Amino acid sequence: MAAGDPLSEADRLALDKTIRVAEQSSRFEFSVYVGPVEGDDTRAWATRLHNRLVAPARSVLLLVDPRRRVIEVVTGGEVRRHLTDAEVELAVLAMSSEFAGGSILGGLQRGIAMLAEHARPQNTLHA
Repeated sequence: MAAGDPLSEADRLALDKTIRVAEQSSRFEFSVYVGPVEGDDTRAWATRLHNRLVAPARSVLLLVDPRRRVIEVVTGGEVRRHLTDAEVELAVLAMSSEFAGGSILGGLQRGIAMLAEHARPQNTLHA
């Protein structure tokens, strides 16, 4: 693990698996950025990263700056049709709780799983 890097190689592999499962269940893309944010506006930084993704409308970006204790979640337009602000806030609260307990990986895994669960399109029956 590099000095100051909050995730080990094993953590990164576990996180990749969590992301794959989330993408398969929700059919949306998940990206994670853990590290320092440039400037004071963390939301703007997260939005710029999100806009650079391959399919921003179908993507969820989680940004965590452990040094500043900041979590930002940016969702694309298609994702917002299935994922409410309240559901995002619950996921952020769950991540914050895990982070406070010292587990960056656990927080990310829990948050991604919650977001994917809530973003999953509902099966509807039509008569």
